[in-house]
Amino acid sequence: MIEINGSYGEGGGQVVRTAVALSAVTGKAVRLKNIRKNRPNPGLKAQHLRSLETAARICNARVSGLVLGSTELSFTPMEIESKDSRIDIGTAGSITLLLQGLMPALPFAKEEMTLRVRGGTDVAWAPSIDYLQHVTLKALRKMGYVCELELHERGYYPKGGGEVKASFKPCKLRGFHFQKEGEETVLGYSHSSNLPHNVAERQAEAAKARLLKAGFASEIKSESSNYFSTGSGISLWTGFSGGSSLGKPGLPAEKVGRKAAEEILPEILSETSVDVHLADQLIPYMALAGDSSYTVRELSLHTKTNIWVTEQFLDVEFGVKKIEKGFEVSVE
Repeated sequence: MIEINGSYGEGGGQVVRTAVALSAVTGKAVRLKNIRKNRPNPGLKAQHLRSLETAARICNARVSGLVLGSTELSFTPMEIESKDSRIDIGTAGSITLLLQGLMPALPFAKEEMTLRVRGGTDVAWAPSIDYLQHVTLKALRKMGYVCELELHERGYYPKGGGEVKASFKPCKLRGFHFQKEGEETVLGYSHSSNLPHNVAERQAEAAKARLLKAGFASEIKSESSNYFSTGSGISLWTGFSGGSSLGKPGLPAEKVGRKAAEEILPEILSETSVDVHLADQLIPYMALAGDSSYTVRELSLHTKTNIWVTEQFLDVEFGVKKIEKGFEVSVE
């Protein structure tokens, strides 16, 4: 049984997500201790529980410590099977983070699998559903990954209630060397629910103005809806880079839009191939596929942590090389 100290590196939920997904892929049992020790409220949260329960179901795993707030967990997997699931996080817990904990294992199922997940689609400290769709999955498709994502309803903090359908097909991952790629125009979605109709439009216009000031054209669609929960946000993307921002009470829509633009601009202006968030997400897939690389302007603690966890399960060694304007990360 592989033992993982959950306080290593960034010490958050990512350690759990990557370890359990790779446990399912390799068939190697894992014991995690000090789960989310570096967070204000340590231990498993609702989104982790739902993800782990689903992972255990699809590979018939024996699990202990699967309770809210648990700081220790053992996971002993069997063969991965195709089992469609409906998952209700029960809170505004992130749907994208839940899927992150399952996605590396799903190419190894025997048949297509569909997950219908209810929770938060646009919440703090997690990739937005638009980022997952237009940045993460775009990159993974280059590696042979097959997933179709449908957004049925957005969910914001604190009510959640967002709904996503994700369908995965068995596939063979292949290595890929990411190069700088970007469309001539930055694309995006600005959205709001149960708020004045002009909120989403104001967010979009502010983002467009900030991007144009930096010399970049943009096409940002606006949508105003009446979903179960109330909130707003905006996501932008081009190539293998993205930026997003969320509204909150008292924060002008214009500031929300500008913040999203200012998040993506350093990535667009960089000469490196992927953004700092995609960099850590790609690590387990690169290890499973082999012969892959990318460049990134900054090597985050999340990326370093994911490299460490991945190397505990797979017989690979990542190379990290400082280059003139960032880092090159590769695996053979």
